Amino acid sequence: MAENDLGGLLGALLGGGSAGAVGAGNVLGALGGGRGGTGGGGGNALEGLIGMLTRSGLVDQVQSWVGTGGNQAVSGAQISAALPDEALEKVAREAGVTPQQAADEIARSLPTAVDRLTPSGEVPEGRSIEDLLREQQL
Repeated sequence: MAENDLGGLLGALLGGGSAGAVGAGNVLGALGGGRGGTGGGGGNALEGLIGMLTRSGLVDQVQSWVGTGGNQAVSGAQISAALPDEALEKVAREAGVTPQQAADEIARSLPTAVDRLTPSGEVPEGRSIEDLLREQQL
């Protein structure tokens, strides 16, 4: 997956917070260097993020977020280990916080954001991330 795709997704999910806060949009944006891209495929960025987290050992947590049951928690340390350092540093810099603070905020926000982007228990296909975010009011 292209970094711009992941960045666009994380930026859109974690952004939009108050100054000094890491919102769902700042993080997703930083992972790809921009707030917008989906690489043309509706689920590409979300699928890439899910794949990255899964490969980092967060299989059970990610499955709980995508599934229709309760969401398992994830720690800031787990997020720090799963995401590229440069992406986390960019998010932190844009939010005016440390990378650890950014990771902690992502850990708090991401389960709900992914859950809301996958309301039917699977990653939507053929829809842009921007449309999904708008629809779910993220």
